[in-house]
Amino acid sequence: MTDTLYGLMAEFDDADALLAAARRARAAGYRRFDAYSPMPIDGLGEAVGARTAPVAWLALAGGALGGGGGLFMEWYANVESYRLDIGGRALAAWPAFALPAFELSVLGACLSAALGMLALNGLPRLHHPVFEVPRFALAQVDCFFLCIEAADPLFDPEGCAAFLAGCGAARVSEVPAA
Repeated sequence: MTDTLYGLMAEFDDADALLAAARRARAAGYRRFDAYSPMPIDGLGEAVGARTAPVAWLALAGGALGGGGGLFMEWYANVESYRLDIGGRALAAWPAFALPAFELSVLGACLSAALGMLALNGLPRLHHPVFEVPRFALAQVDCFFLCIEAADPLFDPEGCAAFLAGCGAARVSEVPAA
C-alpha cells in the first residue's frame, strides 16, 4: 500500500498546533516529515529538523574561484602572452588587476549561490505529490499542514494516522504518490 502512497497529511487550525505536532513527531522518532504554513512560524525549522544549507559556502567558493581566475587571466595575459613594456609600468600591475578581479569574484559568488540554491532545493520541480491533496491550496491562505512521508522508517499508515489525530489534527488525508 505504501507504494501508492507518498504519505499522510494532517491539517491544523493554528500555528501553535502545527508547531506542537511537529515537535511531537520529532520526539516520536519520525525523521521524514515536512510542515507547510502560510506564514513563518518561529521554531518550526528546528522542530522539523531543517539544516542550514551550504549556499554561503558555495558563494564563497564561487567568489574565490572567480577572483582567482580573474587575477590569473590578467597575469597570464600581461606576463606570459603579451609582454609589452608600456610607459615603464610593471608587467604584473596588481593595483590595475584589482577591479576586474573583484567584479569576477562577485559574478562567481552570485552565479554559484543562485545555481547552488536551485540544485539544493531540487528546483525546478513543477509538481509535488502534496499538491494532490484537495485542501492543500489553503496552505497559502489560512491552514497549516504536516506531512509525514511513507519513506520514513517508522511509517505505518494506521499508526501514523492515529498519531496525527492524537496531535490535534482537524483532518488527516492520504497523499497519493506521484
